Amino acid sequence: MTAAVKERVGGWWRARREAARRDTGMSTAEYAVGTIAAAAFAAVLYKVVTSGAVSGALESMIGKALDASF
Repeated sequence: MTAAVKERVGGWWRARREAARRDTGMSTAEYAVGTIAAAAFAAVLYKVVTSGAVSGALESMIGKALDASF
């Protein structure tokens, strides 16, 4: 490798390392937002599944499945 190529590649690697250092807290914030979104989705899903209409439909389907003859 020539000196010019080594310098260019080395400069690219230095720039990548410095960019990575500047984003150190980014993944933690993204995980926090994802966790909050998942918890909110779980709360909405729980409310829907425990509502009267959905609960009755689920009980009906489970009852039909258990009473099926083989």
